[in-house]
Amino acid sequence: MMQLVMFNVTNGLIVGAFYVLMALGLSLIINLSNVVNFAHGNFLAIGGYLAFTLTPYVGFWGALLISPLLTAIFGYFIEQLLIRHVYARNHIYSLLLTFGLGFILQDVCRVIWGPSPLPLDIPELLSLPITPDLFFITWYRVFMVGVVVVAVSGLFAFLRYTRVGIRIRAGTLDLDTVSALGVNVAALRSYNFAVGSFLAGLAGVLAAGQIGLNPNMGDDLIMPSFIAIIVGGVGSLTGTLLGGLLIGVAAALTTVFYPAGAEAVIYVIMAIVLLLRPRGLLGEEGMLS
Repeated sequence: MMQLVMFNVTNGLIVGAFYVLMALGLSLIINLSNVVNFAHGNFLAIGGYLAFTLTPYVGFWGALLISPLLTAIFGYFIEQLLIRHVYARNHIYSLLLTFGLGFILQDVCRVIWGPSPLPLDIPELLSLPITPDLFFITWYRVFMVGVVVVAVSGLFAFLRYTRVGIRIRAGTLDLDTVSALGVNVAALRSYNFAVGSFLAGLAGVLAAGQIGLNPNMGDDLIMPSFIAIIVGGVGSLTGTLLGGLLIGVAAALTTVFYPAGAEAVIYVIMAIVLLLRPRGLLGEEGMLS
């Protein structure tokens, strides 16, 4: 029984790590631009498929570094061409635009790489278990958690110590004042969207090595990522981090005792949080007003 619990907790941490990367990217875009990006899961798929294409030429390690950067560049141009035109409009326009964009990107992946699942080759060493007793914990799982820790730490350092990061943080609080101080808000939003896309691309590479590739791979992660933001609190990246890990582990533990409720439990958690604390665990009131 204890081994079963450990297995599911480990799975919960892995899934929670994916939620964290996805939700942090979503949260950055929502906080600064008030755009709910329903295509974010498709950026994850783009990152995974780019890694699949690059791996024969640069290996897994090269693809891990290059693919998220290419996804960030792709996100930058998507923001320039499409997203920026709906900032001044009602929220429904950004919802419809990104919802349609998600279907387009999904079909693009299907046309280029095919509808069938594809495996992403990882180094043989990473596929081995860390010990014979803990056979369900492979070095790749440990590696994924390590990469997420480094990525999240790097994101927080970027937002705290770089000029662009400080401006992004200031813009999430009062974008009008930031603009009045001479900051190019249009460029800031573009850079911010690229950072969010980078995180989605990184999650895509890691997910591809764990579960493989298919055009719909982002669909299973996008809604829990939104829930992680709601539970943690809109406007709080720390809350988003907490929310992602919380719902990942909660779903995994529910699988041990009541497998049929594993998916429903994250919605139950969201409902409880909204009833007791509508702004989320660490959120600030009025972030989307």
